[in-house]
Amino acid sequence: MTPAELQAKLTEFLSLPAETEWVEFKEAKNNFDFDDLGKYFSALSNEANLKGQPFGWLVFGVKDKPVPRPIVGSQFRPRRPDLDSLKQEIAVHTSHHLTFEEIHEVATSQGRVVMFQIPAALRGSPTSWKGHFYGRDHEALVPLNLHELEQIRKQVVQEDWSAQICDGATLNDLDPNAIAFARQEYKKKNPNLAAEVDAWSDETFLNKAKVCIGGKITRTAIILLGRPESDHFLAGSHPQLSWILKDRDGLERDYKHYGPPFLLAVDAVLGNIRNLTSRVLPWGTMFPVELLQYDPWVLRETLHNAIAHQDYSCSGRINVVEFEDRLVVVNMGAFLPGDVESVIRRDAPFSVYRNAFLSQAMVGLQMIDTIGSGIKRIFQAQKKRSFPMPDYDLSDPNEVKVVISNKVLDERYTRMLMARADLDLWDVIALDKVQKGKPLADDEFKSVKAKKLVEGRRPNLFVSAEVAAATDTVEDYLNKRGIDKAYCKKMVVELLDKKTEAKREDIDKLLLGKISDALNEDQKKNFVMNLLQEMKREETIRPSGTGRWTKWRLHKPLVEGEN
Repeated sequence: MTPAELQAKLTEFLSLPAETEWVEFKEAKNNFDFDDLGKYFSALSNEANLKGQPFGWLVFGVKDKPVPRPIVGSQFRPRRPDLDSLKQEIAVHTSHHLTFEEIHEVATSQGRVVMFQIPAALRGSPTSWKGHFYGRDHEALVPLNLHELEQIRKQVVQEDWSAQICDGATLNDLDPNAIAFARQEYKKKNPNLAAEVDAWSDETFLNKAKVCIGGKITRTAIILLGRPESDHFLAGSHPQLSWILKDRDGLERDYKHYGPPFLLAVDAVLGNIRNLTSRVLPWGTMFPVELLQYDPWVLRETLHNAIAHQDYSCSGRINVVEFEDRLVVVNMGAFLPGDVESVIRRDAPFSVYRNAFLSQAMVGLQMIDTIGSGIKRIFQAQKKRSFPMPDYDLSDPNEVKVVISNKVLDERYTRMLMARADLDLWDVIALDKVQKGKPLADDEFKSVKAKKLVEGRRPNLFVSAEVAAATDTVEDYLNKRGIDKAYCKKMVVELLDKKTEAKREDIDKLLLGKISDALNEDQKKNFVMNLLQEMKREETIRPSGTGRWTKWRLHKPLVEGEN
């Protein structure tokens, strides 16, 4: 906006007969609480949507009474760089990472006026602040009431694209193998109907499974069960799952594309992903735990969610992009619930779905969860594995991007989760933000700080290294690990039983690579030396020779069948 346009807009606002729901005036002469600023952002964004306005406005440096309103001037963040930094600071805590369209400064004879131009909430997706939705009740800032919340959510739900009938399509346009697999999954979901299902015709089964309607082929049926060539029935949309492999420089190394039937294509896509073994070292053991880099259920649930919530009218693909250190799943369409944390807190179905018919069919075929808790279970699964939480990137209002890391980012975070199974999911989510360098909300910070889970000062926090275990000395470290010592002894006995005798260097070769890297090389060798001396005192093994020529033997050979 030009300076003249801004001045005209300000004059218009000053003369409004009463403070409206989408315009708010604050004196804010020197400062204004950041959390209150975020709440007003949410409220004015939602009210602008409800009142049909493209923007809401928050005006600093103006009294709200009398009319015309007097300008008093504001010194809120007088340096322009500090004012501009608010865009990023606000975006961190809002749904879809919405932020100010622009922050205007207007110089008047009465003082400086700051005008925050706030975009209206996206159609179908109310704007939240830190997982909560706000609105206005006349001049009061209040939680957005349920009626208005649903009013915004229902804006995009004009008709269910996935429930439309495909004119001219017949059962011959569906893949027989996909139908057979669908029957198997339906019977797993409904074991009491297994005998009946086997007797149903394909038409009856597809009606019962709510994939077809009255024997007519729906777009859902084509997506889940259609032959590859049947996608021409989908009104110009060509649904596709794409697996793309990229190297460390982001260049494509390989790719594969899959069309319908998605019910079968999912396994093909997931089969391309290199799910290697990762070694993670918990507190309380010298031996690493071996885990797959990705939880297979997490991968499947994430891809199924992308299929269920894809905006097929956009004619875009669902991409599964594999990098060396992460997997990225991208689907088209806004994230209708607004933000992920509100989904986890709610832990129940939302009343609005982009593809309600498709989602219902996928529930019946055991592809997605019937109670809407899939996302929360994904977070819980990553917590149980002590792996980083998934990242939901909603910065583009037209797509949802889920990033799943396949490696340990901060060993302190991983070891803490392994040692502290009592941590609740919200503390783990907060710790995950810390390890990724993301800011914490005030309530998150208070919780993890009170429990001494983090160290440092905001914004430079890091996961505490002291809470998981006390390892002040090597002796303490080893004394707490009797099970590992017993395991090492067993390995030595098995080696000597096979070789009859072994030099110290043979035993070092057997054990050193398996002992925790928490010990340095000399400490590892001392541990092995002390272990051998302890086994000698226990009369499990005995030395033969002296000095560098010493070899170790079993004190007595094992009898066949003895452990």
